[in-house]
Amino acid sequence: MDKISMVEQALHTAAPHALLDVVTAALAEQYGAERVELRMVDYGMRSLQTVGPEPRGAEPVPIQGSPQGRAFGSQEPCVTRHPRHDAVTVHLPMTIRGDRMGVLSVRLPAEHDARPQISRLQAVCAALGREILVAERDTDLYLLARRATRLTLAAEMQWQLLPGHSCARPEFSLGAHLEPAYAIFGDNFDWSVSADHLTLVLTNGMGEGIEASLLTNLAINALRNARRAGLDLCDQASLADQAVYARYRGACYLSALLLQFDLATGDVEVVDAGSPRMWRQREGAVESVRFDAQLPLGMFEDTVYVGEHFTARPGDRLLFGSDGVYEALSPSGENYGERALARALGNTRLLPPTQVPQAILHQLAGFRSESPLDDDALVVCLDWYGRKERSGSGEGGAPEGDFPGIVAI
Repeated sequence: MDKISMVEQALHTAAPHALLDVVTAALAEQYGAERVELRMVDYGMRSLQTVGPEPRGAEPVPIQGSPQGRAFGSQEPCVTRHPRHDAVTVHLPMTIRGDRMGVLSVRLPAEHDARPQISRLQAVCAALGREILVAERDTDLYLLARRATRLTLAAEMQWQLLPGHSCARPEFSLGAHLEPAYAIFGDNFDWSVSADHLTLVLTNGMGEGIEASLLTNLAINALRNARRAGLDLCDQASLADQAVYARYRGACYLSALLLQFDLATGDVEVVDAGSPRMWRQREGAVESVRFDAQLPLGMFEDTVYVGEHFTARPGDRLLFGSDGVYEALSPSGENYGERALARALGNTRLLPPTQVPQAILHQLAGFRSESPLDDDALVVCLDWYGRKERSGSGEGGAPEGDFPGIVAI
């Protein structure tokens, strides 16, 4: 049994709260690691928080301007040498199925050449990340580590409902973010990927606090129930509409944009049931894409929804935003508007889709100056690559002995 398999087996049998202890012991024995530290990205995607018995007792590391943050942002290992040159630290991004979870930092004696160990350390990091996803069902340790401050109860409910911050497949890559991260209540996003389709849902619920969160939870779970029952996109919207109306009788309703992407062809079916909107960047040009507006979910009884279609082409970037983004106001009362949002999309064209939502929300914060958000702000960015025929062996691999992407500091 090789070293990686031994670590994976040990992780499989470890207690949920003891995964980092297992990895620390294994790396000390196999590579002479002097220190192993795991940091999870916080809900606001601004800092990396230490995983430990008392995570709030340790100083967070900012994503901007730190070697850990550089590894997290670039999604490449980052190697730092200590001032006395007696040790090096390898910072490894922990990302599972496109979802960026945090960074594993391993300190090695200087006499160890870190570069040949990178691929093995990455394998250990990936194994740890997969086990953490499973362990989160049974322990709060890793969820607690993600908190830079306390969540409101409404935000707690919303984050438990969300699928993650990002997702990647050969056909697409997407990233999403919500603000205010620690006090959200109504906006939400959801996705599911099968062998043939990506289903993406963006919602904007009315109301505030717990009531808004309860409304969103009902609608999202109704949509999931319909999807998992094998209903098509229009019937998914209809079932959620019925569920919300049956509970609130039209007093509360929820705006939603539902999309189903055919991974093989790029055909996209859309049901527009409210305020979330879409912009498309194609060959450098940015345009707002409007669909036939239909009634929000739960406004009236037995609403019939009709789908429409467009085609996503390889190279397209699609941006989705809630009204908390494009209707945001400056201190002088100026509306952020679609023109500013299109300009922001152009300014972020070189960023990967996982970083675009935070970048646009950062620009929105600058537009608002000191004015606090009075509504949830949701941004989702999706890059469409399309399905390519696989040909040749070793496609995308690096030549033996080469280590592209490693950042040395």
